[in-house]
Amino acid sequence: MEMPLGLEIPKSTKSSLYTGLSESFAPSTGCSRDRRICIVGKLGNSSDLIEAAKSFGVPVVFSETGLEYLKDDAFETFYILEEFNGPVYEKIHRGTQKILGPTALKEYAMKREGLLDNTRPLYCQSMCGLVICFTGFRRKEDLSKLISLIHHMGGSIRKDLGSKVTHLIANCCGGDKYQYALTFRVPIMSEAWVHHCWERRIEPGLLADHDDMMSLRLKTFHGARVCFLGFAEDEKRHMEEVLVQNGGTPTDVEDTTCSHVVVDELSTSIMPESLPAKAHIVRAEWFWASVQNEGCAQERDYLFEEYLESVSSPNAAAAAVPESTPSNSLSSRLRKRKRLREVVSRLTSPVPEGFTSPPCLSPHNVVDGAGGSAGEGGRKRRSSVSDAALLSMSGGSFLDCTASPDVSHNEDFVPVESPRKAMSPRQQVFMELVQTESNYVSILHTIMTLFKDPLEKELQSGKPLLNNTELKIIFGNFPPIYDVHKLMLDELIWKANHWKEDYSIGKIILNYAPELLKAYPPYVNFFENMKEMLCKCDETKPRFHAFLKVCQTKPECGRQSLQELLIRPVQRLPSISLLLNDILKHTSKSNPDHALLEKALSAIREVMTLINEDKRKTEGQMVIFDIFNEIDHCPPHLVSSHRNFVKRCEVMELSDGLSGKGDHLILFLFSDMLEVCKKRSKAFGSMKSPSTNSLHSIRLNSVKPYKHVKLIPLSSVRKVVDIKETEADCRNVFALMCRSNQEMKERLFSFTIVEEETQKGTFLKTLCRQLANTVCRADAENFLTSLDPHNLDISTSDVVVGTLGKAFKFASRTRMKVGRAFSFNKTPTKLKRAVSSMMSPFNSSTTNLQSPSSQLGQMRLASCNNLTELGAPSNSEGTFAPISVLPSRKVKSSSLNVATLRRL
Repeated sequence: MEMPLGLEIPKSTKSSLYTGLSESFAPSTGCSRDRRICIVGKLGNSSDLIEAAKSFGVPVVFSETGLEYLKDDAFETFYILEEFNGPVYEKIHRGTQKILGPTALKEYAMKREGLLDNTRPLYCQSMCGLVICFTGFRRKEDLSKLISLIHHMGGSIRKDLGSKVTHLIANCCGGDKYQYALTFRVPIMSEAWVHHCWERRIEPGLLADHDDMMSLRLKTFHGARVCFLGFAEDEKRHMEEVLVQNGGTPTDVEDTTCSHVVVDELSTSIMPESLPAKAHIVRAEWFWASVQNEGCAQERDYLFEEYLESVSSPNAAAAAVPESTPSNSLSSRLRKRKRLREVVSRLTSPVPEGFTSPPCLSPHNVVDGAGGSAGEGGRKRRSSVSDAALLSMSGGSFLDCTASPDVSHNEDFVPVESPRKAMSPRQQVFMELVQTESNYVSILHTIMTLFKDPLEKELQSGKPLLNNTELKIIFGNFPPIYDVHKLMLDELIWKANHWKEDYSIGKIILNYAPELLKAYPPYVNFFENMKEMLCKCDETKPRFHAFLKVCQTKPECGRQSLQELLIRPVQRLPSISLLLNDILKHTSKSNPDHALLEKALSAIREVMTLINEDKRKTEGQMVIFDIFNEIDHCPPHLVSSHRNFVKRCEVMELSDGLSGKGDHLILFLFSDMLEVCKKRSKAFGSMKSPSTNSLHSIRLNSVKPYKHVKLIPLSSVRKVVDIKETEADCRNVFALMCRSNQEMKERLFSFTIVEEETQKGTFLKTLCRQLANTVCRADAENFLTSLDPHNLDISTSDVVVGTLGKAFKFASRTRMKVGRAFSFNKTPTKLKRAVSSMMSPFNSSTTNLQSPSSQLGQMRLASCNNLTELGAPSNSEGTFAPISVLPSRKVKSSSLNVATLRRL
C-alpha cells in the first residue's frame, strides 16, 4: 500500500523543489566581478572564522546586517550568516546573493577548494553528495521544511526513487518506495535524522551518512498498530515487547485504526471474525521476518488467508509447486506422513501365536523411530537402559523424545506398501532403521540448508547475523556428521529397494564405524559450549533471535527450535545401537550377517564408549584451566595434556610444614600431582590502608580466591596415614608422609577434613589409587595405613589455640605499625617546625620554674600520642614527655604462645 508523498503542491512550488537539484558545486568560470566576503553580525568576533575567510585571498568586510552591500555590483559578495532565518536573511536571500554559513566557509578553507558558486544558501556540507527521496508525508509544511534543511546542508532531492537515490526518508513502514528501498538496501531514514544533522550543523567535517548517524534509521514498525491473535500469553507478551522496541504500537481487534493482525496459524484454523477492514491479516512469520531484515516485510507474501486456502485444498497447493520440488509440496508431506503411520501400525499390530514379533518402537517414546519402549503385552526391551547409559550427557537422556520434521531428505526411499505378513521380522526392523536414518538425515539437511548456509551467506553482507567465530562454535563440528550419514543412507536405501535376506547390514555399519568415530567426538565434547553460545546469541542479538523464530515457523523444522534439532546427533548413536540389537535378534545364526551384526553392534558401542571417555577427558582439561585461573602464583606446568583432575577436598592443616597450623587449605588432587593452596580470607582481603588509592582497590577486589602453597608430586608421597577416630578431639584426620629424591628425611603433613559432604574413607582410597597408578603398582591398599592419634601427638584442639595465637601476633604487628605511622619521629621536618612554632615554651598551669626539657615535656600534641600509652592512668602533675624526647627502647611483641593459652 503506497502512502501519499504529500498534498497537492502547485506546479511552481514543485519546480522549485525538484528541478536543478542534482547540480554540484563548482567554481565559477564566467564571473568577471571580483569576490569578497562579508561577515555579518557577531560572527565578526570569531578569530577562527576570520582566519578562514582571509585564506581565500579576497577582501573581507564586516557588517551588522550586510544590507548596505546589496546594491554594490562591483563585487560578488559572499554573506556569512549565523542563522538562516529572520528579516536579514530573508532580504539577502531575496536579493539572490551568495549565502554561506560559518561551517561551510571553514570547510571550504580546510579543503582549499576556493569559494564555490553555490546557487542556494549553504550552511554546511554534511549532506553534500546525498540524493534523498521522500515517502509517507501527508503535510506539505513538514515536507517543505525538511527539503529546505537538506538543501542548506548540501543535499539534493529526487521525486522518484531511482538508482541515484542514496537515502529514503519515510514516515511510515509501507508503500512501493519503502519496499523498493528495502529490496535494494537503500537506507530508510526517519525525519529525526535530518533534524539531528541540522542541530549539529556547527561541527565542521560532520557527515550525515556516517555509521554513527545510521542509528536514526526508521524503526521497523514505525506507525504500525499491530494485534496478535491465537498466541500463548507469554509468547504474545514477548512479541508485544519486540513490537514496542521496533517502533510499533500493540492494540486489539476492536481498534479501527489497527494496521496489522498477526495470527498464529497453528492454533487458528479459521479466519477470525470482526477484524478491522483495512488491516493486513498475516502470519507470525511476517512479524519475525520484518525484525530480522530490519524493515517491514511485504504483507502479501505472508497473508493468513492464503495459508488457510493452501491447507484446505492441498491439491491446489500441490499444483502451484513445480514437480521438480516434491519435498516442498504439502500433499507430498501428507502422503509421507500417512505411509509412516501405516508402517508403524503394521509393526505394532497383533501377531499370530508362535510368531516372534519385534518389540514395539513407537514414535512417541523412541528417538528417530527407535528406542526402549514397551512392546505389546507390556514387554520391555532390556537393552534400552544399558545402551543409553553408554553415552550419557549432562542435562538429559539421549532418549528424550522430540518430534521429527515432516520433510524427508532423500526422495528415493519409499516405505514398502506390501502387507506385513509378506515381510520377515528381520526386514521389518531393517525398514525401520532405514526410515529413521532417512528422517535423521533430513534433520541434518534442514540444519545445513535452513540455518547454517543462510547464516554463512549473511557474512558476505554488511550486517551479518553472527560473526565467523560464533558460527564456527555453533556449526563447526556439524558437517562431518552430515556427510557420513548421507553416504551411509545411500547404501541403506539401495539395500531396502533390493532387499534379500542374505544382504549384509552389519558390513555397512562396520564400513562407516571409523568415520563415525572421527565425526562424533568433537561434536559431543563441545556440545555444551555450542549450546551456551547459541543461547547467548539468541538473547543478545535481536536479528538472530528473529531469524530463529522465522525458521521455526517453517514446516521443515516441525515447529522445533534450533537447539532441539542440534541435540539429535547426540541421540542418534544409541538409537542405531538399539535397532541393530533388534535386527540381530531376528537374524539366524546361520545367516552370514549374524557375525557381522555382532561386530557392528560392538563397534557402535565402542564408538559410544570412546566418545564418553573423550568427553570426560575434555571436561577434565577444561576443569584444570579453571583451577589454574583461580590460584594465585600457580605453577604453569600444572596445566598438562596428560594430567586429569580427580577430586577436591577442603582441609585444615594440623602441622606447621606447609602454611601453618590452623590454616584453611584446599587440596586439588590430580592424576599425578597434589596442589595445595590456601583459601584467602574475605575479611583480610577486603582490608585497605588509609593511603589506598583507587587502582589498588581494584586489584584487591579482583584478587584470586586461592593462593599457591605447594605442588606435591604423588611420586614423593610414601604413605597415607588414616588417623583413627576418637570421641574427644580427633575426627576426619589424616596425614601424608612425603619424601622427595632430594630430601634426606621424611616429612609428615597432617590435616583434618572440614567439608561435611567429603567422606574421609572415600577420599583416602581415591588418593591411594592415584598413588598406585603414578608408580605403576597394583597394590593401592598398601599405601594406606592406620595409626592411633596418640602415637603422632595430634589433636584438633591445638588448631583453635594456634589460630588464636596467630590472631594475637597479627594484632601486635598491626599495633606496632600503626604506632610508628603516628609517631612524632616520623613527622616531616617542615611539620615539626610548624608545630613547634605553635607550642608555648612555658607551662601556664605550673608556678614553679622548670628546666627547658621538663617544660618541653609538658607540651603534647594529639598526633603524638603513643598507642601503647592509651588507657594508662594520667600523671597527677599533668606532665608528659613527648615521644621525640623519650629514650628509645625496643618494644617487644605481645604474643601468647600455646602453653600460655592452655594455662588461661
